[in-house]
Amino acid sequence: MSELFEKDFSKIKLPVLLLRGLVLFPGMILSFDVGRVKSIAALNEAMNNNQRIFVVTQKDVKEEDPKLEGLNPVGVFAEVKQVLRQKGNVIRVLVEGHGRGKISALVREKPFMEAEVLVCEDEQTKDSLEEVASLRTIRTIFKEYVKLSPMISPDLIIGVSSCEDPGKVADYLAANLNFDYKVKQDLLNKTDVLERLEDLMGLLLNELNILSIEQDLNLKLIDKIELGKKEYFLREQKQIISEELGEKDFQTESEELKGKIIKLKLPKSVHDQLTKECIKLSNMQPGSQETNVIRNYIELCLDLPWNKKTKEKIDLGRAQAILDRDHYGLSKVKERIIETLAVRKLTNDANGQIICLVGPPGVGKTSIAKSIAKAIGRRYARISLGGVHDEADIRGHRKTYVGAMPGRIITAIKSAGSKNPLILLDEIDKLGKDQFGDPVSALLEVLDSEQNYSFYDHYVDMPFDLSEVFFITTANNYESIPEPLLDRMDVIELISYTSEEKYHIGKEHLIPKQLKKHGITKGEFKISEAALRELITCYTREAGVRTLERTIANLMRKAAKTFVSGEKQRISINTKDLEEMLGPRKFLPDKLKTKVQVGVSTGLAWTKVGGETISVEVATMPGTGKVKLTGSLGDVMKESAQTAISFIRSNAKQFSIDPNFYNKLDIHIHVPQGATPKDGPSAGVTLASAIVSALTGIPVKQNAAMTGEITLRGRVLAVGGLREKTMAAYRAGVDTVIIPKENESDLSELDSIVKSKMKFIVADNMDIVLKNSLVSNKFNSLNKSMLTKRKKGLDSGVCLTT
Repeated sequence: MSELFEKDFSKIKLPVLLLRGLVLFPGMILSFDVGRVKSIAALNEAMNNNQRIFVVTQKDVKEEDPKLEGLNPVGVFAEVKQVLRQKGNVIRVLVEGHGRGKISALVREKPFMEAEVLVCEDEQTKDSLEEVASLRTIRTIFKEYVKLSPMISPDLIIGVSSCEDPGKVADYLAANLNFDYKVKQDLLNKTDVLERLEDLMGLLLNELNILSIEQDLNLKLIDKIELGKKEYFLREQKQIISEELGEKDFQTESEELKGKIIKLKLPKSVHDQLTKECIKLSNMQPGSQETNVIRNYIELCLDLPWNKKTKEKIDLGRAQAILDRDHYGLSKVKERIIETLAVRKLTNDANGQIICLVGPPGVGKTSIAKSIAKAIGRRYARISLGGVHDEADIRGHRKTYVGAMPGRIITAIKSAGSKNPLILLDEIDKLGKDQFGDPVSALLEVLDSEQNYSFYDHYVDMPFDLSEVFFITTANNYESIPEPLLDRMDVIELISYTSEEKYHIGKEHLIPKQLKKHGITKGEFKISEAALRELITCYTREAGVRTLERTIANLMRKAAKTFVSGEKQRISINTKDLEEMLGPRKFLPDKLKTKVQVGVSTGLAWTKVGGETISVEVATMPGTGKVKLTGSLGDVMKESAQTAISFIRSNAKQFSIDPNFYNKLDIHIHVPQGATPKDGPSAGVTLASAIVSALTGIPVKQNAAMTGEITLRGRVLAVGGLREKTMAAYRAGVDTVIIPKENESDLSELDSIVKSKMKFIVADNMDIVLKNSLVSNKFNSLNKSMLTKRKKGLDSGVCLTT
């Protein structure tokens, strides 16, 4: 042992450093990481005490803080050579072992472990010849070990050959050979050199036998490869493994698949094709890459419902009840669906009847398709076409490609498990197109009743009958649907919900649904009618009800939190509670101007989320006849303003307006909410009324709103979106609405509450509009003058209805 440990030779008091899974031997230099608090404290103590420390191995590597009984008593006196501090309170230590020692007593356990250690010297045998013989034997065995294990370090070979001390050779080999740490600890425990050498000989002989066996196996394998039987060897090995695992061979598997084919009673062409594939599978060699391809193909084809279908039960009364239960309103849509079902019941042939539900997001297109499937007893499958731009998504990939799979149509048929399901082709207006093909062209065959009886999927590689499938498609805008597809579908338009419809949907459907979803009873959560209406008007702005449902769910979550925390047992929400729970209003309700104003008229606009009222402001000022248009107006709306000005100029005398106003005055037309783009021809009469009011000084009635396209001759043409526009007028408090005469037939489709609360004036020319919109009867004479002109054939304008 070194001079560091010579003082107090028989008993030394030292800090103890614990190792896990490692064993330090005398004369060995070992590097390891230290992270435990006690171990770090022991190292610090050693660094302050001539770098001396006692290193022992704990018995259980999983134990974090072992006691004395959890340690191997025999360890090694060591000197700390190097300490490197790393990230995360980890220290890398380099220690050198000097001699064996044995813990005699534990001095303390905290903050680090310290013990009294007895020095253990090697016990030399009286017969030195026996040690020499053992040393020679060890070297002989080690030479054989080196021949079979080429990874042995040259330094280890030199060290064993040059050292003449049997004890040191035993420790040197034990420290550097790959033995388990428990075996190494057993060698460390032995102070008798001869006994240590004998144990080491046994370990080396055991390792030598293992290496010999491994070498024999490698030689056998090399011999087989040299004989050119590598592939045969691998196949034989796989076959033996399969037999041991109880796996069936391809011949047996092929026969089982043939039995399934016969049992399904498939069409002859399908039966013959799948039988050929089974024969091909039985002849495949194990390990072939094509094996899994053929097996997956056969299994998918057998999973397809070639002869399975559900019995369609069309009961119009039941269908109407299901539609009414699942959806509020939509009477026109429901009527059209019931008519379609009636035709299917009479003819028993649905070929060619493909319904396309068109409407803004959230109005219930997808849920209507589910309700139809439920009503007629068909299975339901949905295919999302949004973003599909590859023809292979519809027709599938050929099975020869890696990772090939069938197209979405066949996949939907398989998942439905029936050859006559209801398949919803969702978002058909969002199909794409790229260099990989046009999915629209593939869908033409799917949706054409003259072709889809033999739909050909590239993966299945056999015709499949789609003629009994009930296809329903959805779209947000039918103008975006490719014309060839649109030509094959019957379009049913779902318009945006009115506020009244949203109120009933929220009350009768959304609130009960969210109560059940959040585990709340009706008695625990109540929302007043006024609060629900304000929720619709001031916290949502959409055509459908998705945002409304999310907002109601937000209220439910807050209520659930209140119930769970024990603050309240039930909640009743009024309008004053909404701002506290949901924050300030996101939208302000449309408000009618409170007094009559010159040059300001109220129009009606249609948006994707419903109707809105718009205000048109006109100001005149001395100038040179310039016309300025502001408010993010589109080209069509700008043209409507120019048309209105030209109409007024041509009839300036009848309006008692200076015929030269366009030379003396500048006209500025502004539509508020300048950040919102606006376009369309339906604001023509509103623009004309505001301009006439500004030029004559006669104010526009504050309780009147109007919509209609204007021509150069003053004719008022039809517009769209009347239902949504009138609902917006109703919300704003308008009691008089001026509409084109050509839209008179659309009044029957208006909401009943709107028709009962408002007066509708139909107009086919501007004199009727001005008579009912301006606060004056000054334009009665204009009516007669313009009628006289028409009788004389002077009104030669061209009318293009919208």
